[in-house]
Amino acid sequence: MFDLKITGGQIHDGSGAAPVTADIAIKDGRIAAIGQDLGEAARTIDATGKLVTPGFVDIHTHYDGQASWDGMLRPSIDHGVTTAVMGNCGVGFAPVREADHDKLIKLMEGVEDIPGTALHEGLTWDWESFPDYLDALSKIPRTIDIAAMVPHDPLRVYVMGDRAVHSEPANDADIAEMRRLTREALEAGAVGFATGRSDVHKTADGEWTPSSESTREELTGIAKAFNGLDFGVVQAVSDFNLERGEQDFDDEWSIIADYAKASGRPFSFSLMQRDFAPDQWLKLIERTETLKDEGVDARMQVAPRAIGVFLGFNCTFHPFMGYPSYKTIADLPLDERVTRMKDPAFKAQILSETTDKLSGPGSSVPPLADMLMEHIEFVAEKFFQLGNPPDYEQSGENSLAARARSKGVSLMEMVYDTLLERDGHELIYLPLYNYTELNYDNVLKMMEHPQALYGLSDGGAHVGTVCDASMPTYMLTHWTRDRKRGRKLDLPRVVRMLTGAQADYMGMTDRGYLREGLKADINIIDLDRLQMEPPHMERDLPAGGQRLLQGATGYVATIVAGEVVMEEGKLTGAMPGTVYRAGQQAVAAE
Repeated sequence: MFDLKITGGQIHDGSGAAPVTADIAIKDGRIAAIGQDLGEAARTIDATGKLVTPGFVDIHTHYDGQASWDGMLRPSIDHGVTTAVMGNCGVGFAPVREADHDKLIKLMEGVEDIPGTALHEGLTWDWESFPDYLDALSKIPRTIDIAAMVPHDPLRVYVMGDRAVHSEPANDADIAEMRRLTREALEAGAVGFATGRSDVHKTADGEWTPSSESTREELTGIAKAFNGLDFGVVQAVSDFNLERGEQDFDDEWSIIADYAKASGRPFSFSLMQRDFAPDQWLKLIERTETLKDEGVDARMQVAPRAIGVFLGFNCTFHPFMGYPSYKTIADLPLDERVTRMKDPAFKAQILSETTDKLSGPGSSVPPLADMLMEHIEFVAEKFFQLGNPPDYEQSGENSLAARARSKGVSLMEMVYDTLLERDGHELIYLPLYNYTELNYDNVLKMMEHPQALYGLSDGGAHVGTVCDASMPTYMLTHWTRDRKRGRKLDLPRVVRMLTGAQADYMGMTDRGYLREGLKADINIIDLDRLQMEPPHMERDLPAGGQRLLQGATGYVATIVAGEVVMEEGKLTGAMPGTVYRAGQQAVAAE
């Protein structure tokens, strides 16, 4: 008798092929058979009229801290993810010496907008080396599988101490030790190595990240840790300095390319369209194509929608946080702030003021925040209310700036009144990247490129400004069903982007497809009623920390290793998830 049988579903197997109607039988956590009249099972789920897909693989998350105290891994579990890869962008928590705990917390707090109080309260720190970290994570029951890359920043701090945070170059001995520790981590099961070189990323103290200015010699030296291994990937995030000129762009690309080549392994980086360099993404695609021609399995991680932020009185940022009068009430509970702000005299006073500067020495607020406020009249052409169901691809006529003109009020009054809606819980969505032309035509071009990967959900990060862990649901709803402002994508292709293509890139040969012998990570989805909910703030992190969450309806069941972990939006209590260790996963059958 089988443990579980799924009957009558439209099976999208992860290959991109057209779906077939068949039953799936599961035994001992694996797919035992696919076909008709398979026999009896302890439990049967009728999937007639529903999609049956592999579990989604998310290659770009930041659950490095959360995974040490939380076995649920929301919000990714709410959106069909059954494997989450963390350690991206070079930030994480291993290896680490006890004296450096605060350094890494401030780094993650600044770069990924995770409350430092939550990290102080939640992190168990029962590890020092990266193998220790994987062992510690393995002791925690969890809903889904996690995998971890070696992050450059903590590695650099571990080897170089204070010299790392003062942006000193690594010497030959430093590089050799970082290479040794990376190899040790890979042999223990790390799935890759990641570095971060973005000027936007800063620590909570406003300092540059340790790896941001690492040299070519350091990156290529560490990358040689992969020599002789047949598993693992390398990842990078960089601004590529195009706004500084072509020479700086060329120099930065040359460093990144040499890093990828030195590893001999698949490589990916974050691709997006930036307003201040609107053609940079096209140049990066050309360079990536050239890199592939030179023998590198080079990929571009692409988001299926804008890389945006939410602005609100309970969020990390909102347009009034630098106003003198607002600062006088900033520490009050939300309901008290809202009461004060509804007072006409207080409103008139704020609207008569201008904002103070927010970034600068000692501030974790990135310069981008001051740039946005300096150009608020332009930026507000991309201020939107998402509505319910959330609409991430709206035309300019729906923007708050356009609505202010139509209503005959000032922009800041429109923003002020909007943020006070729903008793101060209203959010304004600002698409920072991928929305230069106020549509997703360029996003479509990125996603359709043969070297593109679905990515950049940042699950577990930017919890006060972003909730992009919902992107798998968005891929399925917007790009195959709901888009009205342009061409859509075929459903089998989207399923492959979320499953088989991800597993292939990561070298995860035991998942990503619905095939006999593979791990039974499966989603059953009612596409007709699949829908994202609006994002909302919840105070459920350690020490009372808050984060944006976004649920979904339409996931009939999410199955991990043959066990139903989520059913109709509710966790079942099953905890079959494990730590995926690269190089140590065996496929039961071809």
